[in-house]
Amino acid sequence: MALFRDRVDAGRQLAAHLRHYAGRDDVVVLGLPRGGIPVAYEVARALGAPLDVYLVRKLGVPGHEELAMGAIGSGGVRVLNREVLAQLGIGQEDVERVARRERRELERREQAYRGGRPALDLAGKTVILIDDGLATGASMRAAIEALRSEEPARIVVAVPTASAESCAMLEPQVDEVICAATPAPFYAVGASYAEFAQTTDREVTELLAQAAAARGDDEP
Repeated sequence: MALFRDRVDAGRQLAAHLRHYAGRDDVVVLGLPRGGIPVAYEVARALGAPLDVYLVRKLGVPGHEELAMGAIGSGGVRVLNREVLAQLGIGQEDVERVARRERRELERREQAYRGGRPALDLAGKTVILIDDGLATGASMRAAIEALRSEEPARIVVAVPTASAESCAMLEPQVDEVICAATPAPFYAVGASYAEFAQTTDREVTELLAQAAAARGDDEP
């Protein structure tokens, strides 16, 4: 049985687990594109916090792109799953080829999503990183590593659904992990949703623009 109607419903339910961050001027909500943005939008609205996008890209195994061998994030960060690389005999040349392609896509999205608006200043902030769920956690790990270079005061990871193992794996890496639901057995993120259509670039751009306008920052 699905736990959430869609990502909007998931965001509203997740926000209930984050009430202790509401109304604070030191909190920033970051969504991982694309599916994390509708969830993060609802959380940011409920908390009265600014919203921004934080870009990471999965590095899919050649020929089996749904399987992550790692991820890249803003600022040149790269996280590799050494176990997957070793098991499948994936060489450095293959990793570099996939990473170059995904880097181009990351840069394209960064320019498109914000519509010319600068990224939010994260130094000294409590940053809540949100996705629509965690499977391997590779994208979230990349985001965490990239985020550290921006010197936030605290990093909080919050997702509507995840495997218990992924949540436990992230706990030593951040200040707080909030997983609203940890279904067992955990098959896939989409299994927790009644409606799990792919979020489009246009939806991401519009939600970020709406959030910026609401905080009076809608001019590039």
